[in-house]
Amino acid sequence: MSKLSKRNIQDMKRKVVGFLFAGTLLFMAGYSIIEGYSSSYGTRHESLGKEESFIQLILPVSQKMYELYNVRPSVSIAQAILESDWGESELAADYNNLYGRKTGDLSRAVLMETSEFANGEWIVIQDYFKVYKNVTESIEDHALLMVNGTDWNPELYHPVLEAATYEDASHALQQAGYATDPTYPQKLIDLIERYELYKYDVSN
Repeated sequence: MSKLSKRNIQDMKRKVVGFLFAGTLLFMAGYSIIEGYSSSYGTRHESLGKEESFIQLILPVSQKMYELYNVRPSVSIAQAILESDWGESELAADYNNLYGRKTGDLSRAVLMETSEFANGEWIVIQDYFKVYKNVTESIEDHALLMVNGTDWNPELYHPVLEAATYEDASHALQQAGYATDPTYPQKLIDLIERYELYKYDVSN
């Protein structure tokens, strides 16, 4: 065999080795991308499953309150999501209080810290919050607040019930003083639109 032929064979071997090495790198990179996507997709899917489970948990009672009192499920559910952090806040998980309802009746209350927006800044205070037997009781009590208002103004939340849209209802809550957060209405609207909660604002 000639020297030229040997060099050709050696060159071919180097090319084959290089090709196999490059192919291995491409395979590993592709596998990593697929694994990363699968992991990310799985996490998102699991998260959406948890969120959808919470919505479905409180939906039947929310729809019942709509039939009885005209409390929009979209707004009621969005409030529960925002106030309770998807039912995972201490107040919601341990005391079934989905809406951050406070109380002066200390026989069924728990003292907890809460953040309030006052004088242009957030402050932390302690206050007494209602304790419920279950989340159904919390949702019903929230609806009755919209209907009966407060001792000093029984019609305080009637604009919420009379609102023509979920946007108007969200702003009416803020105007009635339900929350001190100046961005409260927009947070509700964002949740309603992100999770399409408006589709539940229909009478059965």
